[in-house]
Parts: sequence; structure tokens; C-alpha cells
Amino acid sequence: MGLISSLFRGKDINSRLQELRGVERAVLLDVRNADEFGQGHIPGAINIPADSIDSIGRKVKEKDTPIYSYCLSGARSGRAAAALKALGYTNVTNIGGINSYKGRLEK
Repeated sequence: MGLISSLFRGKDINSRLQELRGVERAVLLDVRNADEFGQGHIPGAINIPADSIDSIGRKVKEKDTPIYSYCLSGARSGRAAAALKALGYTNVTNIGGINSYKGRLEK
């Protein structure tokens, strides 16, 4: 990888998860559907499918809670992050897709 491409490339899911470890009250949010979540998810993640994102208030009450969302590739989690911001959540980060995750999965 060249210097220019490394400068413009964003952080991947693995480096974002390292960041998350030091963030107080952080929520790791898997926005894939329940079947996908059941097949394997990042340890500590909660599941709220992207098409049900408006129900997040049941699990995350504080609007300033740091929320790190992911899905399979990063597309749904990007849309979910935008929806969360529209719902008034102020500290939302799309960390991308589990397809790039290097750690172990929980079932």
C-alpha cells in the first residue's frame, strides 16, 4: 500500500474496536438481522436490526452514549448511524463490516 492510499484510508473495524475498549459506556451495536447475529457476532455486541433501529431507545436511553455500529460490510451500519443521528443520538460511529473483523465470534 502506498503512502497516499494509507493517508486517505479510514480506520478499519479492528482498530475501531481497540478504541472502543477505552470508551466509558460505549455500546457495540450489530445492525444485522437476528439470524446473521445468531451465526456469529463480536463479543459484547447488542443486536438491533437496521430496519428496527428506531427501537434503540429501549436499550440505549442516553442520547450522548457512544454507539459503535457494524453490519456485514458497513453499508447498513452507515445507514443505521445516520438514522441514529436523526433520532438525536450525538455520538455515533459506523465502524464498518464484520467481514473484515479478525477476532473471535460469539454465538
